[in-house]
Amino acid sequence: MGQPCEPVATPAPGVPVRGRADVRWRWVANIRRLVLALFVLGQTFLATALILRVLPYHGGTWAEAGLTTLFAVLYAWVAVGFWTAVFGFAIRLIGGDRWSLARRHPEAELVATPLASTAVVMPIYHEPVQRTLRGLRAIYRDLERTGHLQHFEFYILSDSRDPEVWLEEQAAWQSLCEELNADGRLFYRRRTVNLNYKSGNVADFLRRWGRRCRYTVVLDADSLMGGDTLVRMVRLMELEPRVGILQTNPGVVRGCSLFARIQQFANRLYSPLFSAGLAAVQMGDAAFWGHNAILRTSAFMDYCGLRKLPGVGLFRGPILSHDFVEAAWMGRAGYEVWLEPSLSASFEESPPSLGDELSRDRRWAKGNLQHLWVMLTTPGLRFAHRMAFFNGIMGYLASPLWLLFLVFTTVEAAQLALMPIDYFPGDQPGLYPLWPEWRPGLAITLALTTLTMLFAPKVLAWLDALIHRRARQFGGVGRSLLSVILETLVSVMLAPIKMLAHSGYVLGALLNLSLSWAGQNRTEETGWREALVTQATGMLVGLAWSAFAWYLDPLFFFWSLPVAVPLILAAPTAVGLSRVWAGQWLRRAGLLRTPEETHPPQLLLDTADEQSLLPRLGQLSRFEEAVLLPEVNAMHCSLARSHPGRLRQETLQGLARRCLAEGPGALSRSELSHLCRDSDTLAWLHHAAWRSDPDTWWGRKLSAAVTG
Repeated sequence: MGQPCEPVATPAPGVPVRGRADVRWRWVANIRRLVLALFVLGQTFLATALILRVLPYHGGTWAEAGLTTLFAVLYAWVAVGFWTAVFGFAIRLIGGDRWSLARRHPEAELVATPLASTAVVMPIYHEPVQRTLRGLRAIYRDLERTGHLQHFEFYILSDSRDPEVWLEEQAAWQSLCEELNADGRLFYRRRTVNLNYKSGNVADFLRRWGRRCRYTVVLDADSLMGGDTLVRMVRLMELEPRVGILQTNPGVVRGCSLFARIQQFANRLYSPLFSAGLAAVQMGDAAFWGHNAILRTSAFMDYCGLRKLPGVGLFRGPILSHDFVEAAWMGRAGYEVWLEPSLSASFEESPPSLGDELSRDRRWAKGNLQHLWVMLTTPGLRFAHRMAFFNGIMGYLASPLWLLFLVFTTVEAAQLALMPIDYFPGDQPGLYPLWPEWRPGLAITLALTTLTMLFAPKVLAWLDALIHRRARQFGGVGRSLLSVILETLVSVMLAPIKMLAHSGYVLGALLNLSLSWAGQNRTEETGWREALVTQATGMLVGLAWSAFAWYLDPLFFFWSLPVAVPLILAAPTAVGLSRVWAGQWLRRAGLLRTPEETHPPQLLLDTADEQSLLPRLGQLSRFEEAVLLPEVNAMHCSLARSHPGRLRQETLQGLARRCLAEGPGALSRSELSHLCRDSDTLAWLHHAAWRSDPDTWWGRKLSAAVTG
């Protein structure tokens, strides 16, 4: 990998001492949280009282009692999001939060603050190598333009297992070092033992090299961060020794498919409100999202180690969603965690299709549900971080609760349609009958208030863009409004599909079904076969439910259509949304545009440089290049190790001779990895392949490489 430069001395972390500013913001945060709770609980109480009046038996049957309970929980969940957006709208309307971290220090003080050594780490696992490293190259160049590159080091932390992938990673890293003249500043390390996924990868890096740098910036494979933003984050950390984690609010960019561009538009238009409201309520007890954030390295190493869960089933083993837990551990140690929406030029990408987003949600659902154990069994956690755990859990638990709500609604409709009126509901009949009452006016009022809470934040976000003169960045006033309508229609279509999928994921997590952890798709479209297979269950459920609703009552059938129709059309929806041509057609029409598309920053222009970091020579695979091409072989040998030991060497020689005689197709992926990790064997295979007869497998490959 090459040897890093000399380590920079850092002060011992200790536990930060609470000062006056710390006490003041906590008082402000408590008041804001109390106001939010009063709004949410008060509105939920009124809505629950209203639904009791709407129901025919006023909650007197078991079905109505269950329906009312579920309604109260889900209504409160929706109300939290609504009032968070309202808070964000109000804060942006007055020019920002005066208590935010970034507004504590004038610009002159920030500029005068010296920088400290910072590691920028990018964990990767079976990612598209060229696309990922082009993004890292753009970050490096943008930081170089600031004139402060000397304070930063970059680390590519690979967990890739396929030799075709990690051999390309190593070769592309070397090409990138040569292009950027980054030797001694850009490093590559691949773990041979893949433990605890991304969190284990970062932990392994910190154990080995964490003491070198005072701060660590964590990226995802699709992350982009501007140089000025990185510099500003380091200076804020230097001025605020109580801050352990500073989290940016990443914007979604580089979307090509229709699905990705819809997600991108929603993120760039709506997230300023939600992030401003969330930051105002959480303040120094914010969550950590695992990427596009800066960590105080010593504090993170001392207090944020993750032990395996000691429970049973789902609650046993490594913590899958590590970021919220690490933020809670940092807060428990006395450090602050801040979300700072004003830190711009922080980006990530959206999955290109519905199927890819749902695959990611499957992993996140299991990880978030594990937080229930952490939340209930860990002493010393701050209340705000427990609420962050609960919020993450509800992000997936809300789906089966919505499904149960629909089930109870169907049961209620079935009882009214198929069974005689029960004038004495309950186990103990009273002296007076309970007359069922139907109040369609109140039902419509309740439905309208719920829809208002769901869709009002979108309107507020559009008004926010008008007020702050950002509408032109989204295509203009008219086109931005049309884009909001289009995004809303698509979100309505996707909601039932996600509800059913997430319900299955929650059930699978509770049953502790095993998950595969593969690299994420960044570019591929969804085929019809894949869509029909993955969405077949939802389509059958939608058809069966709508047919049963028609059988019960035509009015109930029409009420069921907003849920049934999206489920029935799930497969064509998944296919259509994954199409790149559809997303690009709307872009040319001026719809779903974002600020980064209207006026792209230099950081994004650099990622558009499609020049390959590592051109493929001829028709050779990456393994064949590592064996045949002298410079490539020498590079891989320098990164590999020599494994002494007679038994080990005999095994490797046997694999190498079989590979020489029959070609790499005769070996498994694991066996090829063993060959590539041993420098002596890889060098021997190179020389032997070059001495092969022209009519042998390697002789023909060598001839093709030379002529190609």
